[in-house]
Amino acid sequence: MPDLQAIFFDIDDTLYSTSEFARRAREASVRAMIEAGLEARPEEVQAELDEVVKEFTSNYEHHFDQLLKRLPRRCLKGTNAAIVVAAGIVAYHRTKAQELAPYPDAVRLLERLARSKLVVGVITDGLSVKQAEKLIRLDVLRFLSPHAIYISDQVGINKPNPKLYLRPCADLNLKPANVLYVGDNPRNDIDPPNRLGMITVRFRRGGKYAAEESETKPRYELRTFDELAEVLVRDLGVDLDAGEKGSVAPRPAETATSAAKG
Repeated sequence: MPDLQAIFFDIDDTLYSTSEFARRAREASVRAMIEAGLEARPEEVQAELDEVVKEFTSNYEHHFDQLLKRLPRRCLKGTNAAIVVAAGIVAYHRTKAQELAPYPDAVRLLERLARSKLVVGVITDGLSVKQAEKLIRLDVLRFLSPHAIYISDQVGINKPNPKLYLRPCADLNLKPANVLYVGDNPRNDIDPPNRLGMITVRFRRGGKYAAEESETKPRYELRTFDELAEVLVRDLGVDLDAGEKGSVAPRPAETATSAAKG
């Protein structure tokens, strides 16, 4: 049985359903743009928006501007394009404020992990503020070790480069064999940490990578955080009932994030 010292999580389609949220938010944006004066069928606008996101990536900041360029000019018919774009942006952020939430079983496990002796952190790919915003909106920061939040944009290393996974080990004096990583993307979240000898858990809970396979096998394939809790206790000897029941042990007030070193 390995001496487990740390557990790190991916964010998107791991702690919450990114794919489901994005679908709802974009549908809300399309409805809002049509209400603001865009004259087009919702399914036509939705299909074009999906193409824009695929081509420019989800981190691009001007999806709706590109969308209007691609639609026939008659769709505006004198309506101010800025108003249509603003309507889409407001609807997206309203949906984010109202509906962005972690999986309930993720919260249950994180609460228990926060009382354990493990370092509990995040290794995520994406823009610094965007990924940090997700952690705040998901309300999971209180369960994480503050020095164990690693965002690729801050570190200067993107997935699937294994160096992104080595950084926390170096910073926190951890051996890869004593670290568990949980993610959904087989090429980004399984193959790189596997090459380092980490314990890998692939979540198969849907999402855009559900049908893809990794080159190397994860140690575990799971669907829920309740299953992960069983693995931690049964196979890895983690005491998930340590500390006072019903409360979360405060995390030490250490440096903001080690990711800032990158």
